[in-house]
Parts: sequence; structure tokens; C-alpha cells
Amino acid sequence: MPTDQRDARSPLKLLPFLRWWPRVTRETLRADALAALVGAVIVLPQGIAFATLAGMPPEYGLYAAMVPAVVAALFGSSWQLVSGPTNVISIFVFASLSPLAEPGSEHYIRLVLTLTLLTGMLQLAMGIARMGAVVNFISHTVVVSFTAGAACLIVTAQLPHFFGVPIPRGASFTAACYQFASRIGEIDPYISAVGLVTLGAALASRRLFPAIPYMIPAMVIGTATAMAIEAASGNGGTIVPTIGAVTGSLPPLTWPDLSPDAVRSMLPIAFAVTILALTEAVSIARSIAVKTGQRIDGNQEFIGQGLSNIAGSFFSAYACSGSFNRSGLNLEAGARTPLAAVFSALLLVVLLFAVAPLIAFLPYPVMAALLFLVAYGLVDARYILRVIRTNRQETVVMALTFSAALFADLEFAIYAGVLMSLLVYLTRTSRPLVLDVKPDPSPGSYHFTADSGMPDCPQLKMIRINGSLFFGAVDHVQHHLEEIDQSNAAQKHVLIAASGINFVDIAGAEMLAREALRRRALGGGLYFYRMKDAVRAVLRRGGQLHVIGEDNLFPVRTHPIATIYSRLDPEICRDCRVRIFRECQTRLPNGELRAPRHPGPD
Repeated sequence: MPTDQRDARSPLKLLPFLRWWPRVTRETLRADALAALVGAVIVLPQGIAFATLAGMPPEYGLYAAMVPAVVAALFGSSWQLVSGPTNVISIFVFASLSPLAEPGSEHYIRLVLTLTLLTGMLQLAMGIARMGAVVNFISHTVVVSFTAGAACLIVTAQLPHFFGVPIPRGASFTAACYQFASRIGEIDPYISAVGLVTLGAALASRRLFPAIPYMIPAMVIGTATAMAIEAASGNGGTIVPTIGAVTGSLPPLTWPDLSPDAVRSMLPIAFAVTILALTEAVSIARSIAVKTGQRIDGNQEFIGQGLSNIAGSFFSAYACSGSFNRSGLNLEAGARTPLAAVFSALLLVVLLFAVAPLIAFLPYPVMAALLFLVAYGLVDARYILRVIRTNRQETVVMALTFSAALFADLEFAIYAGVLMSLLVYLTRTSRPLVLDVKPDPSPGSYHFTADSGMPDCPQLKMIRINGSLFFGAVDHVQHHLEEIDQSNAAQKHVLIAASGINFVDIAGAEMLAREALRRRALGGGLYFYRMKDAVRAVLRRGGQLHVIGEDNLFPVRTHPIATIYSRLDPEICRDCRVRIFRECQTRLPNGELRAPRHPGPD
């Protein structure tokens, strides 16, 4: 049986937790339990906030941090990654599904569960197909700009909850901004006061008590402020709206809507969520691995995330991914194995039963204020400014992705950003660097250099190509070769220093063969120095090497000029005063002794 198949069927692949299980000791259990307690306390306010952001009932954000977190921990590859609800995916779910159903309704919840199931199936399929490297093609610029756009959407979605201004749910970015601006006179001072107090408490907590999760004191102070306002009003009515009752129970069993219409409408969105979720999870896992020294298996992470979302869709969870905040906190809290994420999910169940009655009194402006801070944390201003200052192409990609996130569908923003990144990459690779080079004048050197300061030989042009010769680069390289004729028609011979050519496809091989024939018809030739074995093999299999000629390929540590010089026109060499080659100092190409160089300026 082939090795890959044996590896795919090995127990460590099917049950990856067997890899780290022998590391579990009493010491690691204690460390994981402490980290789990911190994680459970953190995810309680986050889960409620993210569920609100996704248009789901608050308890669904906590459900998403239970079963999916356990499955992802057991079947993923990272030992400190914590999966569950995330801010970007939450706003993505809301923005994509709110036009299809009323957020929070039964139909909306079933569509979300269908989306979660399809996302998990796509992730699992990609992991089984060993497509873990696909996230490498999603540039960091796309992720940063998409996240910044999502942050703006988070802010506009929470404007009515923070200021008490009525804005239709699911309104676009421009519509929400217009509605808010036109109704700015209707701002509710009591609701806004609660939001501002919560915002101030959160900022003060982060500055004065950085070791304490800022969401917890901010929620307590904000809720107390709302209760004080209610008590001071004395009218017995509700001045500051609250979330309402939350069910304190284990995640109930659910069944996604698998009707053809539901699957058809959710599948395109699921593709976008898959890309986004996997990019988040793998990026976070790799950033943690840099600190811990652990080796991350991207394919196994795909499988773990897929299984977690599949399981979550049947246990009242919406689409999940790796959480940057909770994963980083898990590492800092001393987590040693994935059991920290498992313990955290179990402790969350206990906390949910304990605090479920209290969550009913949580005001909406408090959640809005916390989500404002979440949105602010999503914007990587330093990276954005660095891109704007240094790279015009990346700036265009960033602007397009950001604009698409604000003014178009979020899934379109992901696809547009990825497509633009690939186009930028293809544009760069389709223009391999072509340099003029000359033989290194150092004694005994076999190299060619671009900074020797020596003039061109009138008959032999020497260039170096740094890049692959594939179909997209053929026109660019062909243009440079034709420019040689236009600059100096006597340069019929061309030597290519080919050590920088790592790959050639059929189109590139055919172009080289055509150029060799063209040069030969002009009375010259096309030569290669230090061509890589892989490139030579492609030319041999395609028959192009026969056209170019084996004797026109010169291996490493040889002097191609010694052979090419004998093929030059001796009459042109007779009157040449350049004489940049050692061979042309004393003899002409036909072997005739050269007359000594006359003194005086050339």
C-alpha cells in the first residue's frame, strides 16, 4: 500500500487526539483547567454579543462555543486553538441571510443551521482532498480589508441599539447611514447614556485593569446604569430595552433545512464562509505555532473545523471558526493541550445554567457598546497604512475588497478580493525579471553579473531570466528577446543565464524552441547556461530540446563563451574595439591572431 494511503488510514490521522494524549499529566490537567475557567468566563459575554451580531437568539452564541469547540479541539491539529463564534463570521451570517428571512425567526435559524452544515461539509471535503494549502492564496491584505469592511458593518448594525434611532434591520451600509443621519434628532438620551457609560467603563477597564476581561465589568456597570435609569423614571415602563429571557439548557438537538431551495440558496454563501472560516482558523493556528514551536497540519485543521461545524449544525450552533481573542488568551493562560478547550465548553454549560436568568436584564445598548469595541479591534490601521505607503497594487486590492464589503454582498467581497490577489500575483509572475549580464571579470569565475559596468558585445547578447516561463510570461520574455534585434540587429546570438528559471510549461518551451529557430535563421543561435534539470527534462520530453540543440546547453562551472565565440562573425570581431571576452583579446573567432590593440581612446 502506498505511504500516503497508509498515513491517511493511520489512527493518528483518524483520531488525531491520540497524538497529544500521552502528554496529558496531572500538571497539564491543572494548567488546562485554569485556562478553561478563563476561557469560559470570556466566551460568556462574547457568545451573547456575537449571537446578537448574527441575528440569532443570545443563547445560540453560547451553544456555538460548546459542541463545536469540543469537536474542533479533538480533531484539529493545533493544541491551543479555541473554536467557536467569531465576530467576522457573525456579521457575515447576518448580512448574507437577513435579506432572506427575518433575523431571529424560526425560518432564519433553520437557514443558519443549513449554512453551518454545508460549510462543515465543504471544509471536511477540502481537508480529505488535502487542500490545506489553499488558504495560502488568500492574501493578508484581503483578510485585513475585508475585516475592516465588516467592522464598519458592525457599527452601522448597532447604531439603532446604541442611540435608540429606528433603522430597519438588514439595511445596507449606505441606507443605514442615511437613515441615521436623517433621524439624528430622534436619538434617545437614556439609551445613548447607557451605551456611553458602558463604552467608558470598557475603556477604563482595559486601561486600568488589563488582566480582567473588559467585557465583564462593562456589562455589569452598563446594566446597573440602565436599572438606575429605570428606577429613577418611576413610570413602571421600559425605557432601556433588554435582551430578554435566555434558555439555560444544554444545546438542543436541531435539524437543518435540507430542502432543495434552502440548499441552493445557502451553497454560494457556504463557499464564502468556508474560505473565511478556514483562513481565520489556519492563520490563528499558525501564529500560535510560531510561539509554541508546534507543527500545524493545515489539512487536519480543515478536517477538524469541518467536523465541528457539521456537529454544531445538529446542536443549535451557527458557523464557527478559530477565535483569535480566545485562542490567544488560552495560550497566555497556560493551556498545554486541547483539553483546555474541552474543559472550557463544559464549564460554559455550568455558567449558562447559573447566569441564564440574569442575561434577561442585559440592555441592548450595553451589547452595542461592546460590539463597537469589537469592531474597533478588527481594524488593523498600522497594516493598512503600511500597504498604502509601500505597495500600489496591494492598495488597489485592499480598496476594492473594502468597498465591496461595504457596498456589495460580503461573499462578493471575499471572491473579489481573492480574485484580485490572484490577478496581482499572476501579473507579477507573468513579468519575470530580465537583466543584461556580462561575464564576471574575476579570475577563475564562472558567473555572470549585472553590475560589471562592461559594454555589450556587438554580436552576443547575454541576459538572465529570473522567473518561471509559463503561458502568462511568454509574451513578456518574447518581447525582450525581440527588443534585442531592434536595439542591435548584429546581436544574432543570445546567451541566457537560466539558473533563475525554475519552471517551464508547454507554452514557454515552444517559445524557446521558436526563438532558437529564429536565431538560427538569422545566422546566430540561442544558448543556455546553468539550465535546471527539471526545465531540461520538460524540454526533452516535449521535443523542444532537439530543436534548441543539446550542444547549446552549458552546465554549471563551464565557460560557454569559449564555445560561442568560435561561432561569431570574425569580420565584425576584426574591427571591434570592445573586446570584453578573454577569448577575443588575442584571436579572432576563426583562430586568426588578432592585431594588438592601438593605444588611444576607443
